[in-house]
Formats: sequence, structure tokens, C-alpha cells
Amino acid sequence: MADPVEHPADQPPCPSMRGDGLLPPELRAWMLLLAATGAVEQELRSVVKGNLDVSHDEFLVLCLLAEQPKEGLRMTRIAELLGRPKTRLTYQIACLQHAGLVTRKSVCGDKRGIEVALTDKATQLLREASESLAETVKRALTKVMGAEQRDALYGLVPGLAGE
Repeated sequence: MADPVEHPADQPPCPSMRGDGLLPPELRAWMLLLAATGAVEQELRSVVKGNLDVSHDEFLVLCLLAEQPKEGLRMTRIAELLGRPKTRLTYQIACLQHAGLVTRKSVCGDKRGIEVALTDKATQLLREASESLAETVKRALTKVMGAEQRDALYGLVPGLAGE
């Protein structure tokens, strides 16, 4: 039996896209974003594991750090941005550090503060995998969203218009 995800035209649209139910537009939009996020995460998991050999959650940490200055981010800020408990993040950072992908250092003047930054190895891996990862995101979004919804995302996801 063919995988239904490979043939999105054969699938019914996301229920929140119909707009004839009880939900106001803001909640319908939120449900669509949740569906899109879920589709992207599901597709990214295997690509991330194959290209970077890290878990999806560890990949999210790397992505946050990739958009930061060379100094990195404090662990409390990473936990806040990802909505993760600090204890779980500590484990993920330890795994990334063991793999040689991040460094940890104490924040000057703060005994408890820990700053995390990408290593050159992680920077190179992300550069090499970025095209494949971007294509995976675009493919996942086109399976969940119709043309009108993709139009709304063009400003946030460069290159989506090319699909």
C-alpha cells in the first residue's frame, strides 16, 4: 500500500483549514501551525539523524546556537526558548559536548551561569547539511498546507515559494 503522505492530493485537507467549524480564525491558524510543525519535525527526524547523528531535540539546540554570536547562549535561555526543563537540557548539552559539537563554559561573574556555543565541527556539519534540511522543511510544509497558507509563510520560510 502506498504511503498516503507521499500523495497529499489523495488526503483530506487539515480539518482546521476548512474554516466552517467553531474555532475563530486565530485558533484555526494555530492548529494549522501545529500541523505544519508536526509534519516538519516528523520528516526532519530521520534526516537530522542521518546527516548530523544527533536527536531532533539536540538538533534544535544546534539551530538556536547557529543563529547566535560566537559566544553562544546561556543554558537558561536555551531552556526558555525551547520550552525544555533545565535538567533535560543539561543531558542534551552533555551529549552534544561529548560528540564535539558544543562547548560549555562558566559565565564570568556568575557561578551558576553556563554558556554554550557551537564548535567549528558543528558549524561545518550544519553548513554541509543545510540544503538537505531546508528541502526537507519545504517538502513537509507543502504536504500539510495549501497554496494560500504557504503564501502566508513565504516571508518566514524563504524558498518555499519555489515549490
